[in-house]
Amino acid sequence: MEKEIIRHYSNGEVTIKWQPGKCTHSTLCFRGLPGVFDPARRPWINADGASTEEMIEQVKKCPSGALSYTLNRPEKQEPTVSSPVRIDIMPGGPMILRGECNIRYADGTEGVINNISSFCRCGHTTNSPFCDGSHYEAGFKG
Repeated sequence: MEKEIIRHYSNGEVTIKWQPGKCTHSTLCFRGLPGVFDPARRPWINADGASTEEMIEQVKKCPSGALSYTLNRPEKQEPTVSSPVRIDIMPGGPMILRGECNIRYADGTEGVINNISSFCRCGHTTNSPFCDGSHYEAGFKG
């Protein structure tokens, strides 16, 4: 299994975590908050580009789980609420898993899915089992 790339961007109050291997390129992040997320800029995330609250709300909209956040002051952490796993099948796109569950990969390694992940349904991903947005070019209709 490839080494997972993880990048962190902080404004002091919140740290945005980006996992490019999970990204499905939905474009919700930069269409929703272009002052923070700009794929033409390096680094592409500017954690000073909006208020902490605006960034948190936008990160929560990420359909793949490639973006997540942590509040930097422990006393400010939001309580974790255990909720049932939910699976949404996106027309012409991935299967979105919301919640926490264990996963066993094809090579036998195991991990935990936290919050949200997008799983490929078209069979064209280069990041199996996760969706990488290949369904767009493949013209997947499932």
